[in-house]
Amino acid sequence: MRRINLTTRIFLGLLLGVIIGHLFPGTIFTIGSFSLKTTDFQILSDIFLRLIKMIIAPLVFAVLVVGIAKVGDFNAVGRIGAKTIGYFTFATLLALTLGLVLVNIFKPGEVMNIPLPPAGADSGVSAKAQDLKSFISHIFPASVIDAMAKNEILPIVVFSLFFGIGTAAIGEQGKVVIKAMDAVAHVMFKVTNFVMNFAPYGVFGAMAAVVSQQGIGILGGYVYLIACFYGGLIFFIGVVLSSICLAVGIPFGRLFSYIKQPFILAFSTASSEAAFPRTVEALESFGCSNRIVSFVLPLGYSFNLDGSIMYMTFATVFIAQAYGIPLTLGQEITMMLMLLVTSKGVAGIPRASLVVIAGTLSTFNIPQEGLLLLLGIDQILDMGRSATNVVGNAVATCVVSKWEGEFNLAPESAAEASVSNPQKVEL
Repeated sequence: MRRINLTTRIFLGLLLGVIIGHLFPGTIFTIGSFSLKTTDFQILSDIFLRLIKMIIAPLVFAVLVVGIAKVGDFNAVGRIGAKTIGYFTFATLLALTLGLVLVNIFKPGEVMNIPLPPAGADSGVSAKAQDLKSFISHIFPASVIDAMAKNEILPIVVFSLFFGIGTAAIGEQGKVVIKAMDAVAHVMFKVTNFVMNFAPYGVFGAMAAVVSQQGIGILGGYVYLIACFYGGLIFFIGVVLSSICLAVGIPFGRLFSYIKQPFILAFSTASSEAAFPRTVEALESFGCSNRIVSFVLPLGYSFNLDGSIMYMTFATVFIAQAYGIPLTLGQEITMMLMLLVTSKGVAGIPRASLVVIAGTLSTFNIPQEGLLLLLGIDQILDMGRSATNVVGNAVATCVVSKWEGEFNLAPESAAEASVSNPQKVEL
């Protein structure tokens, strides 16, 4: 009998979580002084996400060092970096613009007529002042150990660049280090396969807890907002990203078939990080160069979170509409350019999108308590944001691989086999 593949098991976990959360919104059973609540299933999600976070830092470090060391040319690293940042800036502007266009066309803040929170209400989210000094300081780590402990990907990428270039520069002696890092990367991929077997349980726990806390009924009051935002995400993936792929000669449908599993995983856990290891494997199986994947994908987790970036302009203007605060075209363009900078490098901050939105609200004198309008459904919106981030970074990696002439499309028949039974990644 054929075993059910992981993608199907993740989907079943999601569906079962929704059902259990809806049917048992409170306590499931009580035995003496012990009671099991549906929200207790959140521990399954916490365990899974902690296991994933445990993998991220050593995996990013190992694959990036090997990739850079194999390039062995500082000029090549600079060229790839310039192309990567250029694409990220282009994609960010598209996402920010789409968020503004959507919210101005459909005007959810005006249409929904939601009761406003009381003045001075605490949203529990602190604004983050992201100036140039703090951004630069964040990029260059005082301690790579501290950056790894906090899973701050951007500082890890910077240290890995220096380490990889230094390893290549010492010649024959560096080959020992490269071989060791190659082995570490393969060990981490094997660990990833072990951890992924727990994914369906983590997805089940996350969905059961969210539905039991928020209730399916919350979707009714916010259905218009959710429909507008998810419609925008679908448009961004199905039209914007697919058009980019078409322009550079990448079959988007086949690419999506490879990243289907990490896409579903990111959606069901509301975490882009959860999908990172499998995205690496999927892109290399699809035909992207290892050195491009190991460079572009980690960088994308700080610079190219398309779904989250689109949400920032969408949510900020939505709150302004709800309070009846008109924003001029000039203000909205200023907001877009400001978010182009302030959205970078905050991926390691809990509820990063809300933190940046809080800072943007204060800049334009929009009441910060307006964030309370979004907190109830933020988990639902975050699921879509995270899944879109995965697709956006996958497309970015393919585009840079194509530009560098290091894209070798896998045979069409290999897609399903790669998804259900990923092969050992050659570094």
